[in-house]
Amino acid sequence: MKLYCLSGHPTLPCNVLKFKSTTIMLDCGLDTTSVLNFLPLPLVHSPRLSKLPGWVSKDGTINLGKRELLDLSTIDVILISNYHCMMALPYITEHTGFTGTVYATEPTLQIGRLLMEELVNFMERVPKAQSATSWKNKEIQRMLPGPLKDAVDVWMWKRCYSMQEVNSALSKVQLVGYSQKVELFGAVQVSPLSSGYSLGSSNWIIQSHHEKVSYVSGSSLLTTHPQPMDQSSLKNSDVLILTGLTQMPTANPDGMLGEFCSNLAMTIRAGGNVLVPCYSSGVIYDLLECLYQFIESANLGTTPFYFISPIANSSLEFSQIFAEWLCHNKQTKVYLPEPPFPHAELIQTNKLKHYPSIHGDFSSEFRQPCVVFTGHPSLRFGDVVHFMELWGKSSLNTIIFTEPDFSYLDALAPYQPLAMKCVYCPIDTRLNFHQVSKLLKEVQPLHVVCPEQYTQPPLTQSHRSDLMLELQPPPMPYRRCSVLNLPFRRRYERIYILPELANSLVPSEIKPGVSVATVSALLHSKDNKHTLQSVPKPPPMPPSKKRKRVIEEPPVALAPKPMLSGAVALEAFLATLQKHGITEVKVEETADGHILHLQAEDTLIQLEEDGTHIVCDSEPLRTTLRDLVLRFLQKL
Repeated sequence: MKLYCLSGHPTLPCNVLKFKSTTIMLDCGLDTTSVLNFLPLPLVHSPRLSKLPGWVSKDGTINLGKRELLDLSTIDVILISNYHCMMALPYITEHTGFTGTVYATEPTLQIGRLLMEELVNFMERVPKAQSATSWKNKEIQRMLPGPLKDAVDVWMWKRCYSMQEVNSALSKVQLVGYSQKVELFGAVQVSPLSSGYSLGSSNWIIQSHHEKVSYVSGSSLLTTHPQPMDQSSLKNSDVLILTGLTQMPTANPDGMLGEFCSNLAMTIRAGGNVLVPCYSSGVIYDLLECLYQFIESANLGTTPFYFISPIANSSLEFSQIFAEWLCHNKQTKVYLPEPPFPHAELIQTNKLKHYPSIHGDFSSEFRQPCVVFTGHPSLRFGDVVHFMELWGKSSLNTIIFTEPDFSYLDALAPYQPLAMKCVYCPIDTRLNFHQVSKLLKEVQPLHVVCPEQYTQPPLTQSHRSDLMLELQPPPMPYRRCSVLNLPFRRRYERIYILPELANSLVPSEIKPGVSVATVSALLHSKDNKHTLQSVPKPPPMPPSKKRKRVIEEPPVALAPKPMLSGAVALEAFLATLQKHGITEVKVEETADGHILHLQAEDTLIQLEEDGTHIVCDSEPLRTTLRDLVLRFLQKL
């Protein structure tokens, strides 16, 4: 069993597992942190950004990328754990010769589709007058300013995919439900379990009849809007692959929510505006629910809240209709009937308004002071770029970062000098090191595999041994572009016996409750299923009076030799030898049993646990001794 690690980002994993003749990709996260190396894409012409000096080349390009470690066309299936971990799917399904199937839950598929659609929209609505690629040449790259000068494999960076590629990629997705078992080529079964992190997020069980691998990615034990994490099904795993832990192990999500609300209220009371760069699904649902409870007590009832995204309407609607994927409290609201999320009431009372972009209705209905939720969290594209240009010059305004995926200092770099206040409240509900250590003690896998970042403290906090995994035995770490041989050997295979062959067996009891039978059969293997069939009898030869030359006949199955079981009791055997006139016997004890030296006959008998050996020059005597030994054994 091998694990190929294609991603160096622990929370945006992409691994490939080779297990029992199947090749399974585990997630295909897209690391977009490389966009921080580039200038923002403004929706409206920005004199300030356009005057910034740039590096000039005759032609070129930018954008996103992945690196291949193996032939991706050999992948049989892709298992998706959550919608953030499928953003690279079009690159794999449309450009590598992939012909397999992708498995994901319905919320993961639908929200993943929305996020891809949003990304494509952000890129395509700000077309570039020209593109550049020459800068990717190594000789030119080393002359660029950092961090581009030190970027790895820039020649692998790709342009953003198109909606046509998105639709083609998602047409290969097959929907699955929690605990549904899907058989892959008769070799293994895969089954998704609730991971508790986001709508439809999953951990995966990959198992054969005798082996079990668990894949734990992006999981949460906190009580938020998704179904709670299924922990019990992870027990008895031979190998547990762990990834997607929190990026902010020292930041308590509840504390961050409190800071978010208090900073928002302070800014609004002072007459300023609040900008929240965020993804259009996920934490935003919890932020809106928190604000719903906070608005009245903080006297913010007249403050408008705006959610601006090409997929804003669809995201809010999907969160209300996926009732079976929500936690129990929100499920019960659906049957009252009430909307499971309170943002439905905020929309009905006009406290929350959503728009596809800053153009159109928004420009005529916009009023300040207000709170704006929009993307992208990197501040490099999307409507957030316009608000940074609009509000960045006033110290009354505040930008609150809640997404942990990007360094907020790097995100703000192109907008400096900046007068608006900046607040960093990263909200990451995924498992922290304390929670995952407790979880692993409960489920007790034989082996744990994880990114190497989890096996050592962060560089900035090298004294914090509590910010790493300390397990016994130690976890197996992996890094980008590494290949692990997992400490896991298959020992058994399930074989089926046809009824007519089973009826012919004659079991013999070798000890109470244990019976054994010998079988002579043909082994038939197809689609990783193995069946024992009766040996066909050769057809009878038709009688013929004419003399024919001898033709070699096909081999006929011979009856199997009987197998022997039992043990030769030393004292009883010596007594039997004496009855047959063999009296001079010298017994020597060995590590495996005993050696009997028949001195007068110049013969040795080795009595061992798994066999008996007779060394004798006289064939009649050897035959006699053999028959005496067989008296103590049972034939099967």
